[in-house]
Amino acid sequence: MKKIALVGSLSAIAVLSACSTAPVKHTAAPVAPVTQVVSVPANLKAPASEVLAFQMAATGVQIYECKANKGGPKKFEWVFRAPLAELYASHDANSVKLGKHYEGPTWEANDGSKVVAEVVAKSESMDTNAIPWLLLKAKSSSDSGTFSGITSVQRVVTVGGKAPLTGCSDFQLGAESRTPYKATYYFFKAN
Repeated sequence: MKKIALVGSLSAIAVLSACSTAPVKHTAAPVAPVTQVVSVPANLKAPASEVLAFQMAATGVQIYECKANKGGPKKFEWVFRAPLAELYASHDANSVKLGKHYEGPTWEANDGSKVVAEVVAKSESMDTNAIPWLLLKAKSSSDSGTFSGITSVQRVVTVGGKAPLTGCSDFQLGAESRTPYKATYYFFKAN
């Protein structure tokens, strides 16, 4: 079994060291694990009527924009706008690029197939410096290709990606900040 290795905080590495993945084949298609190797909180579990189809590793950025805070005048904050990442078979440096992940949120495979989803549940990461783990429900998916028939997506084993710790000001209104992140995405289909 191959160990997942991520560059990131020590707590993320500790979590990952206990998790193994199915052997990775470096092909243009996603890796199809036999079982999900990461334990998720109950609220992030895919419906019982769905089965794990495959997983992909994402490396990219979470994009934030400086906006006026609705809580009061003259207050500003970094607000999440979109992800922007490359999708791979694994976090291995030699892994084959399988697609991209961007606003929507949308996952698009190299074959042009896509899935667009919406967040239905979240749970804080065990790494306090990382963005939350998510369960997303597909709003649409392609009729053919890699992402055809995808019904749910989990974002797990996150590293980084949080909004800047320093606030923003009226001088930065509309400014963009890109925070590096990594995550593993599990894709589910109806059983």
